[in-house]
Amino acid sequence: MLNFSMPELGVILVIALLVFGPGKLPEAGKALGKGLSELRQAVSGESSTVINIEGKPMVKPGETK
Repeated sequence: MLNFSMPELGVILVIALLVFGPGKLPEAGKALGKGLSELRQAVSGESSTVINIEGKPMVKPGETK
C-alpha cells in the first residue's frame, strides 16, 4: 500500500481537521475505514454475501445437506 512518514500524516490530519472539523472527524475516519475494508474484501473476492443465480441453497465443500 502507501507508505507515509510522520510529517506527511501530520499534514493529512491537519487538512482533515480543517475540512471536517473536530466533531465530525471520528465519523469520517470510521466511514473511510469501513469503505476501505469493503473495497479490500471486494477486490480479494471475499464477501459475506453469496449470490446464487440458480436459486439453489449454497453448500460449502465438505458440508452435507
